[in-house]
Amino acid sequence: MDVPLWIWSVVLAFIIAMLVVDLVAHRRAHVIGVREAAAWSAVWVACGVGFGVLVWTGWGAEYGQQYFAGYLIEKSLSVDNVFVWAIIFTHFAVPPRFQHRVLFLGVLGALVFRGIFIAAGAVLIQHFTWVLYVFAAFLLYTGYRMIRQRHEQLNPDQSRALTAFRRLVPMTDTFHGQRLLVRRDGVVLATPLLAVLVLIETTDVVFAVDSIPAIFAVTDEVFLVFTANAFAILGLRAMYFLLADLIHRFVYLKVGLALVLVWVGIKMLLKIDVFYIPTPVSLAVVALILTVSVIASLRATRGQGRQGPSAPADPPFRSATAEEDATLEPLWPRRRASGTRPADTSGSHR
Repeated sequence: MDVPLWIWSVVLAFIIAMLVVDLVAHRRAHVIGVREAAAWSAVWVACGVGFGVLVWTGWGAEYGQQYFAGYLIEKSLSVDNVFVWAIIFTHFAVPPRFQHRVLFLGVLGALVFRGIFIAAGAVLIQHFTWVLYVFAAFLLYTGYRMIRQRHEQLNPDQSRALTAFRRLVPMTDTFHGQRLLVRRDGVVLATPLLAVLVLIETTDVVFAVDSIPAIFAVTDEVFLVFTANAFAILGLRAMYFLLADLIHRFVYLKVGLALVLVWVGIKMLLKIDVFYIPTPVSLAVVALILTVSVIASLRATRGQGRQGPSAPADPPFRSATAEEDATLEPLWPRRRASGTRPADTSGSHR
C-alpha cells in the first residue's frame, strides 16, 4: 500500500482540526447529556466510516476491508476502556461537568502513545518475524484472562500508578474547577483532576498493549493501523457519555471481547505459516461475535434503566468551596520587569 507523505499530512491535519473543533465546542464546562453525546457519537462514527470509504475507493476493496476490520476491533475494545473510565470517575467523585476536559487530554495522550506503539510494533514485525508468534500468544492469553476475570472490577485505590503519583507529587484533596495545578502558600500542587488524568492515561496504555497486536492481526499496513486506531479513539469521549450509565446492561460484552481477541490471535497464528483467513471472513466473524454478545446482554437485562457505577460512601476527593478557591494564588505570578523599582509609597513629595 503506497501512501504518499501528503496524504499522511492531510489525515493528521484533519485529526488535529477535529480535536480543535471538539475543544472549542466544549470550552465551557458543562454536563454532557445523552442527546449531545449521541449527536457527537454520530459525527465521529461518520468520520471513521467515511474515511474507510475513501480507503476502499482509493486503494481497493482488500485495504478497505482491512481498515473496517481494524476499526471495528478497536471500537469494540474501546468500550471496555469506557467502562473503566466510568468506574474511575465515580470512585473519585469527579464532577460531571469537568469530565470532558480530562477525557479530551486523555484521548490526546492516547493518540500519541498509540502512535509510538504502532511504530514500534511495525519495526519489530519488519525485522523480527517471530514477534508475530509472541503477539498471537499474548492475544490468546489475554482473551483467556478476560474470560476468567469477567466478573472482576477495577479498584482505583489499588492502582500502582496512582500510588506512585500521590507519593511523588504534592497534591490537594479538593477539585478546583478544571484546573490541573494550583498554587497555595507559594507551593504548586496537583489537583485530583491531574491524578485522575494520570490514571486514565495509564489504563489506556494497558489497553493499547492488547489492542495494537489485535489490529496487526488483520492488517500489516501501518497507515491503516494508525488511522483505524485514531478514528476509533476520537469517538471515545462521546461514547463514554452515551454508555457510562449502561455498564450493568452489557453483561456478556467482556466475554465477546475476549472471544474477539482469541479469534484474531488464532488468525495471526494461522497467517504466519499455515493459512491466510480472508479479510471479509475475519470481519464477519468479529461482527458476529460482537452482535451476539450485545443482543444477549440487552435481552438478559431487559427492563433495566440507566444506572451508573456504585459510588463509594466516602469519596477520597471533594470539590473546593468558594472560600478555598479564594485562597489560591496565581499559578504563574507576574515577574517584575528588570530594571524597575517599586513605587515610592512613603507619601513624601518634593
